[in-house]
Amino acid sequence: METKSGSDIHLPPGFRFYPTDEELIVQYLNNRIRSAPLPASIVAEIDLYKYDPWDLPSKALFGEDEWYFFTPRNRKYPNGARPNRAAASGYWKATGTDKPILTSTAMSSVGVKKALVFYKGRPPKGIKTDWIMYEYRLPDTVVSTARQKGSITPSPSSLQLDDWVLCRVRQKCSSPRSLWEDPSAPLKELAGTFPKQNELLQMTANLCKTMNSTLLASKLSTIITWASQGIQTTLIMMTL
Repeated sequence: METKSGSDIHLPPGFRFYPTDEELIVQYLNNRIRSAPLPASIVAEIDLYKYDPWDLPSKALFGEDEWYFFTPRNRKYPNGARPNRAAASGYWKATGTDKPILTSTAMSSVGVKKALVFYKGRPPKGIKTDWIMYEYRLPDTVVSTARQKGSITPSPSSLQLDDWVLCRVRQKCSSPRSLWEDPSAPLKELAGTFPKQNELLQMTANLCKTMNSTLLASKLSTIITWASQGIQTTLIMMTL
Protein backbone atom coordinates (compact mmCIF):
# COMPACT_ATOMS: atom_id res chain seq x y z
CA MET A 1 0.00 0.00 0.00
CA GLU A 2 2.86 2.40 0.71
CA THR A 3 3.88 4.81 -2.01
CA LYS A 4 7.42 5.44 -3.22
CA SER A 5 9.83 8.10 -2.04
CA GLY A 6 9.32 11.73 -2.97
CA SER A 7 12.53 11.63 -5.02
CA ASP A 8 10.44 10.32 -7.95
CA ILE A 9 8.17 13.39 -7.97
CA HIS A 10 8.89 16.22 -10.41
CA LEU A 11 7.42 19.56 -9.38
CA PRO A 12 7.83 23.00 -10.99
CA PRO A 13 10.39 25.43 -9.49
CA GLY A 14 8.98 27.44 -6.61
CA PHE A 15 6.17 24.98 -5.97
CA ARG A 16 4.53 25.41 -2.55
CA PHE A 17 1.83 23.24 -1.04
CA TYR A 18 -0.31 25.28 1.34
CA PRO A 19 -3.83 23.85 0.86
CA THR A 20 -6.83 24.99 2.82
CA ASP A 21 -8.89 22.54 4.85
CA GLU A 22 -11.58 22.63 2.20
CA GLU A 23 -9.07 21.87 -0.57
CA LEU A 24 -7.65 18.92 1.35
CA ILE A 25 -11.12 17.47 1.79
CA VAL A 26 -12.62 18.22 -1.64
CA GLN A 27 -9.64 18.03 -3.99
CA TYR A 28 -7.56 15.34 -2.30
CA LEU A 29 -9.39 13.10 0.16
CA ASN A 30 -12.65 13.01 -1.77
CA ASN A 31 -10.83 12.22 -5.02
CA ARG A 32 -8.72 9.53 -3.39
CA ILE A 33 -11.74 7.79 -1.91
CA ARG A 34 -13.48 7.88 -5.29
CA SER A 35 -10.30 6.75 -7.10
CA ALA A 36 -10.32 9.98 -9.12
CA PRO A 37 -7.13 11.81 -10.24
CA LEU A 38 -5.50 14.11 -7.68
CA PRO A 39 -4.41 17.70 -8.47
CA ALA A 40 -0.86 16.64 -7.53
CA SER A 41 0.44 13.25 -6.48
CA ILE A 42 2.28 14.47 -3.38
CA VAL A 43 0.31 12.78 -0.59
CA ALA A 44 1.87 9.47 0.44
CA GLU A 45 -0.22 6.38 1.14
CA ILE A 46 0.96 4.58 4.28
CA ASP A 47 -0.38 2.81 7.33
CA LEU A 48 0.41 5.83 9.49
CA TYR A 49 -0.36 4.20 12.83
CA LYS A 50 2.47 1.71 12.38
CA TYR A 51 5.03 4.47 12.83
CA ASP A 52 6.20 6.99 15.39
CA PRO A 53 5.68 10.57 14.20
CA TRP A 54 9.42 11.32 13.97
CA ASP A 55 9.70 8.51 11.40
CA LEU A 56 6.98 9.97 9.19
CA PRO A 57 8.94 12.76 7.40
CA SER A 58 11.07 10.13 5.67
CA LYS A 59 7.88 8.41 4.49
CA ALA A 60 6.36 11.57 3.01
CA LEU A 61 6.44 12.47 -0.68
CA PHE A 62 6.68 16.20 -0.07
CA GLY A 63 7.08 18.70 2.74
CA GLU A 64 9.64 20.42 4.95
CA ASP A 65 7.87 21.31 8.19
CA GLU A 66 4.56 19.52 7.66
CA TRP A 67 3.76 16.25 5.93
CA TYR A 68 0.64 14.76 4.37
CA PHE A 69 -0.56 11.16 4.28
CA PHE A 70 -3.49 9.04 3.20
CA THR A 71 -3.99 6.25 5.72
CA PRO A 72 -6.67 3.73 6.65
CA ARG A 73 -8.13 3.67 10.16
CA ASN A 74 -8.87 0.52 12.13
CA ARG A 75 -11.39 -0.06 14.87
CA LYS A 76 -10.19 -0.40 18.43
CA TYR A 77 -12.77 -3.13 19.00
CA PRO A 78 -14.31 -5.40 16.32
CA ASN A 79 -17.88 -4.29 16.99
CA GLY A 80 -17.23 -0.66 17.88
CA ALA A 81 -16.86 2.61 16.00
CA ARG A 82 -13.98 3.92 18.10
CA PRO A 83 -10.71 4.21 16.12
CA ASN A 84 -7.50 2.57 17.24
CA ARG A 85 -4.99 5.36 17.92
CA ALA A 86 -2.08 3.19 19.06
CA ALA A 87 1.22 3.77 17.24
CA ALA A 88 4.69 2.19 17.37
CA SER A 89 5.91 3.47 20.74
CA GLY A 90 2.93 5.51 21.88
CA TYR A 91 -0.49 6.73 20.87
CA TRP A 92 -2.32 9.68 19.38
CA LYS A 93 -4.73 11.42 21.73
CA ALA A 94 -7.58 13.57 20.44
CA THR A 95 -7.85 17.12 21.73
CA GLY A 96 -11.06 19.10 21.66
CA THR A 97 -14.10 18.30 19.57
CA ASP A 98 -14.37 17.53 15.87
CA LYS A 99 -14.41 20.64 13.70
CA PRO A 100 -16.67 20.66 10.64
CA ILE A 101 -15.01 21.88 7.46
CA LEU A 102 -17.31 24.25 5.62
CA THR A 103 -17.30 25.33 1.99
CA SER A 104 -15.93 28.77 1.15
CA THR A 105 -19.51 30.03 1.08
CA ALA A 106 -20.16 28.44 4.51
CA MET A 107 -23.32 26.86 3.10
CA SER A 108 -22.50 23.22 3.78
CA SER A 109 -20.03 20.89 5.49
CA VAL A 110 -17.66 18.92 3.28
CA GLY A 111 -15.83 17.02 6.01
CA VAL A 112 -14.53 16.87 9.56
CA LYS A 113 -11.15 17.74 11.09
CA LYS A 114 -9.85 16.27 14.35
CA ALA A 115 -6.76 17.48 16.22
CA LEU A 116 -4.47 14.94 17.92
CA VAL A 117 -1.26 15.04 19.97
CA PHE A 118 1.25 12.20 20.20
CA TYR A 119 2.10 10.66 23.58
CA LYS A 120 5.04 8.31 24.17
CA GLY A 121 4.30 5.22 26.23
CA ARG A 122 0.93 3.70 27.00
CA PRO A 123 -2.20 5.36 28.37
CA PRO A 124 -2.95 6.73 30.82
CA LYS A 125 0.68 7.44 31.73
CA GLY A 126 1.93 8.57 28.34
CA ILE A 127 4.35 11.49 28.02
CA LYS A 128 3.12 14.32 25.83
CA THR A 129 5.32 15.25 22.85
CA ASP A 130 5.36 18.25 20.51
CA TRP A 131 4.08 16.23 17.54
CA ILE A 132 0.67 17.32 16.27
CA MET A 133 -1.63 15.78 13.69
CA TYR A 134 -4.83 16.87 12.02
CA GLU A 135 -6.98 14.05 10.72
CA TYR A 136 -9.43 14.87 7.91
CA ARG A 137 -12.32 12.61 6.98
CA LEU A 138 -15.41 12.83 4.84
CA PRO A 139 -18.91 12.91 6.31
CA ASP A 140 -20.26 9.42 6.93
CA THR A 141 -23.06 10.00 4.41
CA VAL A 142 -20.57 10.69 1.60
CA VAL A 143 -18.55 7.56 2.38
CA SER A 144 -21.71 5.46 2.47
CA THR A 145 -22.78 6.78 -0.93
CA ALA A 146 -19.35 6.05 -2.40
CA ARG A 147 -19.54 2.48 -1.08
CA GLN A 148 -22.96 1.98 -2.63
CA LYS A 149 -21.69 3.21 -6.00
CA GLY A 150 -18.76 0.83 -5.82
CA SER A 151 -16.00 3.45 -5.85
CA ILE A 152 -14.88 2.08 -2.48
CA THR A 153 -14.15 -1.60 -2.18
CA PRO A 154 -15.03 -2.88 1.30
CA SER A 155 -12.04 -4.22 3.18
CA PRO A 156 -12.09 -7.89 4.11
CA SER A 157 -10.86 -6.94 7.59
CA SER A 158 -13.63 -6.53 10.16
CA LEU A 159 -11.42 -4.02 11.97
CA GLN A 160 -11.38 -1.57 9.06
CA LEU A 161 -13.12 1.65 10.09
CA ASP A 162 -12.23 3.95 7.18
CA ASP A 163 -10.63 3.07 3.88
CA TRP A 164 -8.89 6.44 3.77
CA VAL A 165 -8.47 9.53 5.91
CA LEU A 166 -6.00 12.33 5.21
CA CYS A 167 -3.52 13.28 7.94
CA ARG A 168 -1.41 16.40 8.27
CA VAL A 169 1.55 16.02 10.62
CA ARG A 170 4.08 18.44 12.02
CA GLN A 171 6.37 18.98 14.98
CA LYS A 172 5.09 22.00 16.86
CA CYS A 173 8.44 23.64 17.58
CA SER A 174 9.79 23.15 14.07
CA SER A 175 7.22 25.11 12.09
CA PRO A 176 6.90 28.89 12.36
CA ARG A 177 3.98 28.83 9.95
CA SER A 178 0.97 28.00 12.10
CA LEU A 179 -1.67 29.57 9.85
CA TRP A 180 -2.82 26.14 8.72
CA GLU A 181 -3.79 25.37 12.30
CA ASP A 182 -5.40 28.68 13.16
CA PRO A 183 -5.32 31.86 11.00
CA SER A 184 -5.10 34.01 14.13
CA ALA A 185 -2.36 31.91 15.76
CA PRO A 186 0.54 34.32 14.99
CA LEU A 187 -1.35 37.15 16.68
CA LYS A 188 -2.06 34.97 19.69
CA GLU A 189 1.60 33.99 19.97
CA LEU A 190 2.78 37.60 19.73
CA ALA A 191 0.22 38.77 22.25
CA GLY A 192 2.18 37.13 25.04
CA THR A 193 5.29 39.17 24.17
CA PHE A 194 3.74 42.64 24.34
CA PRO A 195 4.50 44.63 27.50
CA LYS A 196 1.52 44.74 29.82
CA GLN A 197 -0.08 48.11 30.60
CA ASN A 198 1.22 48.27 34.16
CA GLU A 199 4.74 47.44 32.94
CA LEU A 200 4.67 50.34 30.47
CA LEU A 201 3.41 52.70 33.18
CA GLN A 202 6.21 51.66 35.52
CA MET A 203 8.81 52.10 32.81
CA THR A 204 7.40 55.56 32.03
CA ALA A 205 7.48 56.57 35.68
CA ASN A 206 11.11 55.51 36.01
CA LEU A 207 12.06 57.50 32.93
CA CYS A 208 10.30 60.64 34.22
CA LYS A 209 12.48 60.62 37.33
CA THR A 210 15.81 60.47 35.48
CA MET A 211 15.49 62.23 32.12
CA ASN A 212 14.78 65.68 30.68
CA SER A 213 11.70 66.16 28.50
CA THR A 214 13.49 65.83 25.14
CA LEU A 215 15.25 62.59 26.00
CA LEU A 216 12.10 61.27 27.68
CA ALA A 217 10.02 61.82 24.53
CA SER A 218 12.62 59.93 22.49
CA LYS A 219 12.65 56.97 24.87
CA LEU A 220 8.85 56.79 25.03
CA SER A 221 8.67 56.74 21.24
CA THR A 222 11.11 53.82 21.19
CA ILE A 223 9.08 51.89 23.76
CA ILE A 224 5.83 52.32 21.84
CA THR A 225 7.43 51.35 18.52
CA TRP A 226 9.12 48.25 19.88
CA ALA A 227 6.04 47.14 21.81
CA SER A 228 3.94 47.35 18.64
CA GLN A 229 6.53 45.14 16.89
CA GLY A 230 6.33 42.49 19.57
CA ILE A 231 9.70 43.18 21.21
CA GLN A 232 9.75 41.54 24.62
CA THR A 233 9.57 43.75 27.70
CA THR A 234 12.85 42.43 29.07
CA LEU A 235 14.70 43.46 25.89
CA ILE A 236 13.21 46.95 26.07
CA MET A 237 14.26 47.32 29.70
CA MET A 238 17.84 46.29 28.88
CA THR A 239 18.21 49.15 26.37
CA LEU A 240 16.83 51.94 28.60
